[in-house]
Amino acid sequence: MSDAIQLEGVTKTFGTKVAVRDLDMVVTRGMLVGYIGPNGAGKTTTIRMIMSILFQDSGRISVLGHGSALDAKDRIGYLPEERGLYKKMKVGSFLRYISRLKGFSGPDVKSRVRRWLERVELGDVENKRCDELSKGMQQKVQFITAVIHEPELLILDEPFSGLDPVNMRLLRELIREQHQRGATVIFSTHVMIQAEQLCDHILMIDDGRKVLDDSIGSIRARFDPRTVIVEPLDAETDVAPLRSVPGVRDVQKNGEQYEVQLGEGTNAAGVLRDITAAIPVVRAELRRPTLEDIFVQIVTESRDVSDGDSRSLRRALREDSVREIGV
Repeated sequence: MSDAIQLEGVTKTFGTKVAVRDLDMVVTRGMLVGYIGPNGAGKTTTIRMIMSILFQDSGRISVLGHGSALDAKDRIGYLPEERGLYKKMKVGSFLRYISRLKGFSGPDVKSRVRRWLERVELGDVENKRCDELSKGMQQKVQFITAVIHEPELLILDEPFSGLDPVNMRLLRELIREQHQRGATVIFSTHVMIQAEQLCDHILMIDDGRKVLDDSIGSIRARFDPRTVIVEPLDAETDVAPLRSVPGVRDVQKNGEQYEVQLGEGTNAAGVLRDITAAIPVVRAELRRPTLEDIFVQIVTESRDVSDGDSRSLRRALREDSVREIGV
């Protein structure tokens, strides 16, 4: 059985800008893959090349065993980053039309459309025009267009963008259901916690280059905890002694607690012991590295940037996440 997606040495430029650089990617059938990286990393460009919306300058792309996604279009579900509906059409008519375009027709189309609208909590909008719906409702309708024909391959570009937390949770459930049905799923996001909650495999990209490609389990096994969360016994406690603890690289305040960053190769258990001896604490515990932590570590090491630049990168990622989820 062939892989769902294969990219070999793919490069795409726009003028002097290299958007994707010598990218290799394999998405095995049945996988649920998060394609992650900051805004501008090259994720959407990659997806557009996979979908034959853009064409690579060099390299080879295979989708469901074909040299072009166009040759397998009825077996693919695609939710683009740019949302778009036929705004003057009624929702039910629009979804039935899309179903026919995707090769699904017959007497069951109407009932399938109704079931999907009910599944996304839009059971009362079938006879409304698309432009009468809120942005979030329109996004859920467009998600239906990507899955109503039960595709083998589901490609979602920033699917959570603009959704409130309740609908984010609903969409996560729907993506899991598609995966459990047997679909291969790849979705891009710059909000890394979303991929961490949902995926079993991660492809990470930075500045057009792949920097990580592995299962969640393997990633966690490879990257040792390097952060200790410290909550002082007294809010007025002087935490300066923490900076002198052997193995401590940085100390940053985060609300009522502190994040103590450890140097590479540090004995975490020893640092925990020394921290509790240095200041009185309510809590001191190791935190498993998040995908954000891992991304910052990889980029910091590859670019040989300073601690200040590392903090700026982390801050930029968090600001993107806050804007995305609206908190």
